Parts: sequence; structure tokens; C-alpha cells
Amino acid sequence: MKNLRIKRITILIICLVTGTATFAQKTFTLTSKNLQGQATAKERLNSLGCNGENQSPQISWQNAPQDTKSFAITMFDSDAPTGSGWWHWIVFDIPANVNELVSGAGNISAKLTPKGAIQSLTDFGVPGYGGSCPPPNTGIHKYTITIYALKTDHLGLNENTLPPGVGFNLFKNALAQASLVFYDQY
Repeated sequence: MKNLRIKRITILIICLVTGTATFAQKTFTLTSKNLQGQATAKERLNSLGCNGENQSPQISWQNAPQDTKSFAITMFDSDAPTGSGWWHWIVFDIPANVNELVSGAGNISAKLTPKGAIQSLTDFGVPGYGGSCPPPNTGIHKYTITIYALKTDHLGLNENTLPPGVGFNLFKNALAQASLVFYDQY
């Protein structure tokens, strides 16, 4: 009876330790030193009637899955009055050893993205960051920046790939994703 009780206690302790270790795993997260929930003039587009600085925010991520071979980032306005939203920024083939993009990395001519990273076409028709700029009288827009941990080093795409093509390849290769949301009304 005593041996059975010791076995049960031992099994209980093993279950508690294993369960605690499982639940204590850190989750894949995306943060920004710049974004505070609402776009500022820094992130806002400087075109189409908006008077911003069109500067992509600093973003960093941590706790990517162990098998991550590269990352990709997108910024999407689900409230754009297009019927299908609006892609503001797409970056992929970010090396797995990178965990941050500095503020302004979306400006292609500044060359602030990591070597090998590709910024492809947005719905503005050009690669690189295109800031928030909700059309007048369309209410508050929700902008979602998402980081994807990918199971491939390279997506095999280039800077002329349209957003649906990138999206298809992201979903096909994603191990995990994390997002930040901010809002704007102009």
C-alpha cells in the first residue's frame, strides 16, 4: 500500500512538473517602441491628402518557434473601402537570426532592412512602407501589423510580387504569427 502511494505521488509530481513546463512556454510576440494604439504623424502617409512622415514603426519580436528559418511582415488595413482591404507593407525573407526592424526600415532607399530581406508591392503599386491614410468620412480604420515565422529560408518571390501571391506563400509556410493593431482616422 505504501509503495502504491509513493508511485501515485511520484506520478502526480511528474505530471505537475511536465504540465507547468508546457504551460510556461513563452509565446511568439510582436512589440513596437513607436506604436501606442493610434497612428501618429510619423506613421501616416505623406500623399493622397494625408500629411504624415510615412515612416514605418520600429518593431521587434521574440520567442519564435525553434524551427523558424525566416520571417515576413505585413501591414493591412481591413477597413479600407475597397471590399478587400488594403496592403500597406510587405517584407519577407528576413533572416531567422533577426528579431527587429528599426524605425524607417520601410523606406527602401534608406536600406535599413536586413541583407536579403525583400519589400514587395503594396496596394499603392510600389514596394516599401505606405503609411496609414484613411479616406475622409470612412471612420476609424484598423491597421494590423503581423510577423510570420516561416519554415523556409526564402519564399522564392521578388519585389514585384503582388500581395495575394505573397499571402498565399505566407500561409503555406507559416509556423506561427503574432500581430499588433493600431488605429487611425484622418
